[in-house]
Amino acid sequence: MTDSTTRGASYRDEDWYGEDLSGRRFVDCTFSAVDLSEVRTSGTHFENCVFDGCRFNSSVHESSAFIACEFRRCNFFDATLAGCKVSGSLFDECTMKPMKIRGGLWRGVVLRGNDLTGVDLSGLDLRDADLSLCNLTKAHLRGTQLAGAGVAQTNLREADLRGATLEQVDLRDADLFRTKVDLAGAVLLAELSGALVDTST
Repeated sequence: MTDSTTRGASYRDEDWYGEDLSGRRFVDCTFSAVDLSEVRTSGTHFENCVFDGCRFNSSVHESSAFIACEFRRCNFFDATLAGCKVSGSLFDECTMKPMKIRGGLWRGVVLRGNDLTGVDLSGLDLRDADLSLCNLTKAHLRGTQLAGAGVAQTNLREADLRGATLEQVDLRDADLFRTKVDLAGAVLLAELSGALVDTST
């Protein structure tokens, strides 16, 4: 069987527009200003890779993995990530809307300061993620796993948090104007505010 793994390669100013990278494996690679628009991946594995100034516009990624990768100033306009594992990756000054995210494991991801206005993150595993300083206005977080996530100074105005798991999430420093929460979320917010919640009656 041919080894499809590429290790330690550097790509700069290359045009990969529309390529199919399904089944490929990239480890410790650097992509600088690479055009990955309309690229398709399925079962593709990126590990410890750096993407700097890359375009992922309208790309589609299904059951692919981006493990401990860095995305800096990348554009994900109209990109789709379905069932992908993005654990431990960092997104810095990226364009992430409109973007389609359909399930997947994003545990420990660093999204600090990114604009995710209106993005649908429903059902996503975002445990231990850093969402501080993010703009999540009107974002859909219904049923999202957020246990241990950091939300310091996060804008959650009009976001939907119903059914989200919020254990060890300190919402006191987040902007929660008109944020939708279920009963469990309301109880958590009351307790964080110092109230003694009595559910026996």
